[in-house]
Amino acid sequence: MSTWTQRLDELGIELPTAPTPVANYVPAVRSGNLVYTSGQLPFVNGELSIHGKVCTGAEGVVKPDEATAAARQCTINALAAINGLVGLDSIVRVVKVTGFVASAPGFTGQPGVLNGASDLLGEIFGEAGVHARSAVGVTELPLGAPVEVELVVEVGDR
Repeated sequence: MSTWTQRLDELGIELPTAPTPVANYVPAVRSGNLVYTSGQLPFVNGELSIHGKVCTGAEGVVKPDEATAAARQCTINALAAINGLVGLDSIVRVVKVTGFVASAPGFTGQPGVLNGASDLLGEIFGEAGVHARSAVGVTELPLGAPVEVELVVEVGDR
């Protein structure tokens, strides 16, 4: 049986070190057999990779496909937080994804943006990656990020 770490290698995905919190919290907490991540932003190499609100067809804002890629990066960072706490290979299944999208007025494509997170989890975990999800449009996110993602995963001995 291959491990989730091996699956990441097969997909060419390298987990970063768990991102350093930008305020007074920890990246992930375990309670019983569940791990909850704090909201993760699209940091790459310690820098926010993209800024702005998501909108279709407007200049100077984040396009939906860019936001979808940012949601994928947020999810990689959430997996890094889990890996730093309990090890990626202890994941039994993904339970819930909550995503927040900084949305320009009139933008209603939040579910499509969050597919960046859901699709990645499916690629890595297959059936164990099928999850419940909320996709929420908000006015602002920390540091001007366009997307923030939280994960809840079940862990055990694998």
